[in-house]
Amino acid sequence: MNAPLAVKPVPSPPYWLLAELTYRCPLHCAFCYNPVNYTAVRNELSTAEWFTVMQQARALGAVQLGFSGGEPLLRDDLEELVTEAHRLGFYTNLITSGVGLTEARIKALKDAGLDHIQLSFQDSTKELNDFLSSTKTFDLKKKVAALIKQYDYPMVLNCVLHRHNLPHVDKIIEMALALDAEYLELANTQYYGWAMKNRDQLMPTREQLREAEEVVATYRARIGKRCKILFVIPDYFEDRPKACMNGWGSVFLGVAPDGVALPCHNARDLPGLSLPNVRAMSMQEIWYDSSAFNKYRGDDWMQEPCRSCPEKAKDFGGCRCQALMLAGDAAATDPVCAKSPLRERVDQIIFHAANRTVPAAVAEQPIIFRTDSNSRILASAAAQTKA
Repeated sequence: MNAPLAVKPVPSPPYWLLAELTYRCPLHCAFCYNPVNYTAVRNELSTAEWFTVMQQARALGAVQLGFSGGEPLLRDDLEELVTEAHRLGFYTNLITSGVGLTEARIKALKDAGLDHIQLSFQDSTKELNDFLSSTKTFDLKKKVAALIKQYDYPMVLNCVLHRHNLPHVDKIIEMALALDAEYLELANTQYYGWAMKNRDQLMPTREQLREAEEVVATYRARIGKRCKILFVIPDYFEDRPKACMNGWGSVFLGVAPDGVALPCHNARDLPGLSLPNVRAMSMQEIWYDSSAFNKYRGDDWMQEPCRSCPEKAKDFGGCRCQALMLAGDAAATDPVCAKSPLRERVDQIIFHAANRTVPAAVAEQPIIFRTDSNSRILASAAAQTKA
């Protein structure tokens, strides 16, 4: 008698739709997760095309919608998109640098039904905030924060942490309290996109992280529920990987400015992945049937030690993009895991961060800021390497 064929479980509907409306941005952050070759991404989706994306995603079951970028406020139709998202019943979140959020626009967004705003800062000081974004935006951001409160929005302040601003965690928290933020997300840099290009310049030491965690714990005990502080440790400093996107093709569905559908923010960087486009496939086909969204679902694709690991249903093998960057194989066990045979590579990176020694005759690599010219240079270099 033949054994019954194994049947893969049908994935649950997506929970979170991320609409990356544009890769254009007035900031030049050295840790941006956008692709380093973003200048090659053209032909942004039109208003009508985004309407279709939202309608189909909502029909699939998505309930939360983030408007992101780049800087989503550079889209003149943002208010129209929010209006349609609100009509469809999404809980909407604007993820913004604050540049372009005037009182007229925040009023229009409020009238359109926008539910939530996440505002980014690069530091608590004008000097470092403006240096890290390579713009003069600190004073503007503080004005935008006041507008957010004036229009009675729940506000999340987001600050990406790294070796340059980790010593300022106490001042960043004080700034959030002064601005009356309900949430402060202290997200230590994860090394993808532009952050990967600047890893040597951004990687903190274990001591910096330990001291920052102690500061956060002290403030949590002191302020209670006044402001919820989230502190996300970088993967490299843990012995188990995070459950990236809560599992590939599990809850997250991203759509890039040109309509490419993404199972994770950085899926464009994975070789051999045929990413679908919303201009050619419906959202239902993309989510359930596309090879890209099924590539790392379940555990059939896993190698050892993940395949036989009792924790595989908890961390799903970690991050595929991180596995590619550190192991050279997107299907490998994420090397941040202590069970990975390549964990030593991560430890070497951490050791280098704590013992940075640059010979006097060698100039330290400067930070590569996210600019159109740098994007074109990096894209050209990558193309030549492939050739």
